[in-house]
Amino acid sequence: MAVFVYAENINGVYKKAAFEAVSYANAIADQAGETVTAVSINPTDSSDLLYKYGASNVINVKDEGLKSFSAKAYAQAINEIADGNIIVFPHTTDASSIAPMLAIIKNYSLITNTLAAPESLSPIQVKRRAFSGKGFMHAKAEGNNVILTVSQNAFGVKENAVSGSEEVKNLSVANEDTKVISHEQSSGKLDLKEAEIVVSAGRGLKGPENWGMIEDLANVLGAATACSKPVSDIGWRPHTEHVGQTGKAIAPNLYIAVGISGAIQHLAGVNSSKTIVVINNDPEAPFFKSADYGVVGDAFEIVPALTEKIKAVKA
Repeated sequence: MAVFVYAENINGVYKKAAFEAVSYANAIADQAGETVTAVSINPTDSSDLLYKYGASNVINVKDEGLKSFSAKAYAQAINEIADGNIIVFPHTTDASSIAPMLAIIKNYSLITNTLAAPESLSPIQVKRRAFSGKGFMHAKAEGNNVILTVSQNAFGVKENAVSGSEEVKNLSVANEDTKVISHEQSSGKLDLKEAEIVVSAGRGLKGPENWGMIEDLANVLGAATACSKPVSDIGWRPHTEHVGQTGKAIAPNLYIAVGISGAIQHLAGVNSSKTIVVINNDPEAPFFKSADYGVVGDAFEIVPALTEKIKAVKA
């Protein structure tokens, strides 16, 4: 039972999601008594970063035609390399679009949004998120060939350093489906899906001019910022910060919601957070029912005071 993992990189640089996927694949390999082979496309980072989390073998695909992302082309490339019974992907936007295409090509079972290492390997059964994150299920694959996507921040990054080996594969995959006109990438901000702490706000802030206090709290905590759907819809914040059922699904260790009522669509994107803190002046706000900690009061008084207290502790 060979175990492969797709180590996603962004412009050649490995992100936390790649290390979490390798950690997850290593847990499966330990159960099966096998080793992990990581596959990456046009990386510039050292393979040592993947050895650190348990990848004994690293195959780096070099293909100029894959400089522009295409789920179909990437799936074809990975299909040429990864011939294991189990192939692990991070559940990022790009990787989760490659995985189903590869499953079709290989005729493998596909289980997405997994939360823990498989409960059994024959047949493969694993816990995953269901119903937009509002529940869990124990999915069982038909047969022993399966592709798994790992929910971000669910399994965690776990060091298990090994002595690895690297192999370079030169491919030439046709990539005619996608033409990238321009590529813009935000800088200086934490990746919302990978952040350990997220500070989010809604219409309770009354306007975009008041977002400074949210950013101040996020900065002192080393957190990413997010928002509710109505806030992004009316242009107060960019759509890249929208979390919820129709936005990004996140699972930070700490989620602080300021001035967000807690509609079920918003909860679907954040209810996998380890700890939820709600600050709202309405004691009947639905979000309090899902919160681990709730503060009823004026956010314009509470948030700045909280920021100053944290600064004092860190001083």
